Amino acid sequence: MATEILASGSQAPDFTILSDSGEEVTLSKLRGKNIVLYFYPKDDTPGCTTEACDFRDHLAQLSALGAVVLGVSPDSVKSHAKFKAKFDLPFALLADEKNEVAEAYGAWREKSMYGKAYMGIVRSTFLIDAHGVVRQVWDNVKVHAKVKDQTIRHVDVVREALEAL
Repeated sequence: MATEILASGSQAPDFTILSDSGEEVTLSKLRGKNIVLYFYPKDDTPGCTTEACDFRDHLAQLSALGAVVLGVSPDSVKSHAKFKAKFDLPFALLADEKNEVAEAYGAWREKSMYGKAYMGIVRSTFLIDAHGVVRQVWDNVKVHAKVKDQTIRHVDVVREALEAL
């Protein structure tokens, strides 16, 4: 079990898992495109919904930079399909029900709430280049962070990293 997040410069671990449509998605079959692979804890929760909707609202910009957005959580295909329909999400949500992909990337780690330790998804995003190399890693993502009275949106930081590729 991975306890550390995958490092920038690493080869992105390949995977094949089901999407919200029930179709298999294989990372290596997307070579030639930049991938924004983001891990989130749970469908239809406030922070996860904000993050998904931010990616939805900026998908045209990200796509213009050659990126494919993929969201990953431990939720089921059925849960993903419902979440996707409810918020009109135009990208695939991947069902990592056994947390194997999250473990491979180091997004499945020990967390703590009210002093109780448990295993769960640490909100993380990986920018994978067209050759399958992890170019940027954001760990313990804050979807909207306040810095000196200014809100920094995670999606904007990801876009800027894509522009720099």
